[in-house]
Amino acid sequence: MAPLRCLLALLALALGPAAGEARRPPALEALGEAEELAEELWGAGLPGDLPELEPECRRLLADFAEGSAALTSCLGLRARPVRLCQGCHRHYRRLLAQYGDISRAVGNSSESHNCAKSILTCDRLQVVVTLVEFFNETWEAANCANCLKNSSEGLSNSTVEFLDLFNKSLTCFEHNLQGQAVYLSPNNYTEVCKNCNETYKMLNDLYNNLQRMNRQGGESGHSMHLCIDVEDAMNITRKLWSRTFNCSVPCSDTVPVIAVSSFILFLPIVFYLSSFLHSKQKKRILILPKRIQSNASLVNIQEKNS
Repeated sequence: MAPLRCLLALLALALGPAAGEARRPPALEALGEAEELAEELWGAGLPGDLPELEPECRRLLADFAEGSAALTSCLGLRARPVRLCQGCHRHYRRLLAQYGDISRAVGNSSESHNCAKSILTCDRLQVVVTLVEFFNETWEAANCANCLKNSSEGLSNSTVEFLDLFNKSLTCFEHNLQGQAVYLSPNNYTEVCKNCNETYKMLNDLYNNLQRMNRQGGESGHSMHLCIDVEDAMNITRKLWSRTFNCSVPCSDTVPVIAVSSFILFLPIVFYLSSFLHSKQKKRILILPKRIQSNASLVNIQEKNS
C-alpha cells in the first residue's frame, strides 16, 4: 500500500494548520498532518485489496531503475567526445537483460498478476517500455553494433586496432607540439606534419578499409555506417590534421594520375593530327593516277600527230 500512502501524504501537504494550534516548523507540521490524515483514512476502512506489486516484481523494477540510471549516466558522460559504444555497451546489455527478466517473471501470489502485465502494460504511459524504446533507438542510431562483436560482448578486433592507432596519432600530435612550441610560431606545425605523417596515413587507410568492409558486412554482420565512436574519432583527427595543422598527405598515385591525365589531354591532338595526315596521304594517292593518265593521253596525241 506504499504508493497510496505517498499519495495521501502529498494530499495532506496541501492542508493548512488547524485553528488555535501552535505553529511548528513547516516540515514537521506537514509531516505530522500527513501522518494523522493517513491514519484516519486507513482507520475508516479503505479497501485492502488494492493492486500492489509482489516483492519479486518490485525487486525487478528496482533493478531496472538502477540499470536505466546507470546507462543514462554513461551516455551523458560520454557524449563528447563520443565514446558511447565502447564505454556503455555493458550497461546496455545489462539493461536488456533486466528488461527481459521483467517480461518473463511471474508474481508469487496466486491472486497477483504477472510482473510483465503489472509493470509494462498496466497504465497508458508505460514508463518502462518507453525507456527501453529510447535506449534501443539511441543505440541503433549510434550504430554501436558495428563496433562490437556479433555477441556484443566486447569491441571487435578492427575497432580495437583503429582506436589504438587513433590514440597513437593523438599522442604523436601532442608530443611534437610540445617539442616545437619553444622554437616555432603557433601557426607553424611542420614537425607535426613530418613526424606524424606515417601514423596518420595508417589511421586514414584503416578507416577507409573499415568503410569498405562495412558496406559488404564486416565482423559485426551489420551494414550502413560505422559506429559513432569510430566516425567521431576520425572526424576529430582529420580536422586537426587539415584545419589546425594545415597538413596534407602526399598521394601515392600521383604519377599514374598525371600519366593518365596527360594521355587523355593529348588524345584529341593525336586524333586530329592523324586524321590530317591520313587525309593528305589519301589525297595524294587519288591525284597520282590522274597525272599518269594525263601523261599517257599526251603521248598518244603526239604519236598520232607524228
